[in-house]
Order: sequence, then C-alpha cells, then structure tokens
Amino acid sequence: MKAIVVAVVAVLAVQGSALAQDKGKKEDPAHVKDAVGDHRAMAEAHLNAAKCLESGKPEKDCHAQLAKDCKGLGIGKHCGMKHRH
Repeated sequence: MKAIVVAVVAVLAVQGSALAQDKGKKEDPAHVKDAVGDHRAMAEAHLNAAKCLESGKPEKDCHAQLAKDCKGLGIGKHCGMKHRH
C-alpha cells in the first residue's frame, strides 16, 4: 500500500512541477488533454507495478512489465521515475 501511495504522490508532484513551469502561459486545450492522458497512463502503469511487487513477483518481472506499459510515455527504464532501492 505504501508503494502505491508513493507512486501516486510522485506522479502528482511531477505534474504539479510541470504546471508551475508553465504558469502564466495559456495552454492549448488539446495539449493539456493529451498531457493529462499521459499522466494518467503513467500513474496506472506505476500502480500496476506496485501491485505486482505486492503480489510477491520478482522485481525484475514487475519492472519489465512497467517498461512495456510505459513505452512511449515516460523517460528511462522506470517510466520517468527514479527512486532509491
């Protein structure tokens, strides 16, 4: 459960940071809609990865599935998130 909360908070923090950088600029509604969809897809992929880890599956397997779920969305092998292990 803790992993799920951490994943969701991290995604929201990244989203908030991106919004703060664009403060004062008028966004194209289509771009905003696409960005929201991407963030939701990344959050869902991370939530599924957390559930995978909670189920007892090997971390390697869960990260492989995360990479597949996030292909084209996030940056890096962990879908745009880096954290300590």
